[in-house]
Amino acid sequence: MADSLDTTEIKEALQNNNQALAVDKIKKLLKKAANTPLNIGITGESGSGKSSFVNAFRGVDHRDDQAAPTGVVQTTTEVRAYPHPSYPNVTLWDLPGIGTTRFPADQYLKHVGFERFDFFIIISATRFSENDVKLAKEIQKVGKKFYFVRSKVDNDLQNAQRSQRNFDAEQTLALIRENCEEGLLKEGVQAPQVFLLSNFELRRHDFHRLHATLERELPEHKRDALLSAMPNMSLEIIEKKKEAFNSTKLVSDWTDLHCSGLLTAQVYRWKI
Repeated sequence: MADSLDTTEIKEALQNNNQALAVDKIKKLLKKAANTPLNIGITGESGSGKSSFVNAFRGVDHRDDQAAPTGVVQTTTEVRAYPHPSYPNVTLWDLPGIGTTRFPADQYLKHVGFERFDFFIIISATRFSENDVKLAKEIQKVGKKFYFVRSKVDNDLQNAQRSQRNFDAEQTLALIRENCEEGLLKEGVQAPQVFLLSNFELRRHDFHRLHATLERELPEHKRDALLSAMPNMSLEIIEKKKEAFNSTKLVSDWTDLHCSGLLTAQVYRWKI
């Protein structure tokens, strides 16, 4: 939850018997953790399912006033911010696809303000396009993380089931994923990471893999923000949220007790 520098300063304040300073730093630490911004750039061609992904991730029904507009004819032509309704420090940004702008790939990132984003998700409904590949390469050049998402994999499964005599869902998904990765590698994308999702049923397919990857690759101080905003779609995510909440609440409780004189400095120091 906290970085090592913050906790070291708290320990030093307690060791120096400067209880007021320790309490002040703990309060600032808790506030900092709760307000850590996380900005996620969502891009892809028109009709790829970007807006549906934005809504599903935020737990917002597409008919809600806070929802990103969806529809096959809807084209995002400008950058639009969609804060999480419960965690406004987490924002998903619906970005125009390169094909819907006049900007070439090497200028597109500057146009959308790439510096603000912690990572990008490139979404496609079918095979990743030439524009998707160009964007991925430009993101690599500026040293940002990006992830490929196939957003309408349920359609692929339905088509395969209709056409294959011995249909196997897991095998079909593995072949789709492998085909995407091989195609991206041939186009020069280094170590592409591809996730197969259903925007209407996020708990299915690769969403758990996407969450685990983001959790692993994000800086530590950004992980709690991501975890807070994650939809409660698995027991693992729910348990992690409980653990993070209890950890934060426990530190807060120690602070309140210590301020009121009900917790000795010695015990308080040990808890930290």
